[in-house]
Amino acid sequence: MEYRRLGTSNIQVSVIGLGTMTWGEQNSEAEAFEQMDYALDQGVNFFDTAELYSIPPRRETCGRTEEIIGNWLARTGKRKHIVLASKIAGPGEDWIPWIRKGRTRFDRANLESALHDSLKRLQTDYLDLYQLHWPERETNYFGKLGFEPANEFELTPFEETVRVMGEFVQAGKIRSWGLSNETPWGVMRFLAAADRLGLPRPVSVQNPYNLLNRTYDVGLAEVSWREQCGLLAYSPLGFGVLSGKYLNGARPAGARLTLFPSYARYSSDNAEPATAAYVALAREHGLDPAQMALAYVNNRPFLTSTLIGATNRAQLKNNIASIDLKLSPQVLEAIEAIHARYPNPAP
Repeated sequence: MEYRRLGTSNIQVSVIGLGTMTWGEQNSEAEAFEQMDYALDQGVNFFDTAELYSIPPRRETCGRTEEIIGNWLARTGKRKHIVLASKIAGPGEDWIPWIRKGRTRFDRANLESALHDSLKRLQTDYLDLYQLHWPERETNYFGKLGFEPANEFELTPFEETVRVMGEFVQAGKIRSWGLSNETPWGVMRFLAAADRLGLPRPVSVQNPYNLLNRTYDVGLAEVSWREQCGLLAYSPLGFGVLSGKYLNGARPAGARLTLFPSYARYSSDNAEPATAAYVALAREHGLDPAQMALAYVNNRPFLTSTLIGATNRAQLKNNIASIDLKLSPQVLEAIEAIHARYPNPAP
């Protein structure tokens, strides 16, 4: 396994990180325990979760993933062996009304309530990384490309959020903090507020990044590199699409898109031929398509960690093994040629 520094902190995280959003929905507690045991044995020390999980979000399963991780920590006593990250949900009156009545904000009251509840479910007294799951404001995230101004409620000042995060760090409740589903403007505003107040900066940005969605390259990649606020890449396989298992309309039993067909972000009309081209390229060079897709993400210069998700042991083993794959100049050149033909077909 390889490790990289988490922003400007003294925390070293594995380049392969373990995503957990299926635990409590597609995966049982026993299966989640097996995944954590195996991943840790392979050198994966970075586990990422959220108060919202498991996914798809439901009132009945909200917080269940954190509870499962907490039970594993209580059973194994391995809290100090992992870098544990979680997230506070953003506003969601219309789709997550069960989390603080959907009025969750990044103000003091919400941050304190959310962190307290996450720590309780996780059965720990601190987090290594605490993240803002998505912005308070209306902006282009979750697949939206264009920005359209909107009438907004009064937003929490950036300074208030930064101050509370700084107090959490000072109190030992978190070691660092980060952002998720953010834009270049948002990242720079948080960085500037932290610098102005002399408080800890955000150390990471957890956004989608994969061969079908490289929008992070435009703006955010430079921010990550120059400001030491690296990418934590989620959906590196585009909901499993880049493995090739959904090509030609296939829907394998038990697979994510078979169970939840509304999750079609990476299944657009343009994504299908792009995926077919990437899969064909991998096979032409004797590579596993999923490992090729992950290896590309693993080696981006602005990346800190690639967050994989798996629903079975075989997928987990294959995904973690991508750390050993270094793509040849010929494969990298061919990837760029495909990207030029199908630029960001599934943002």
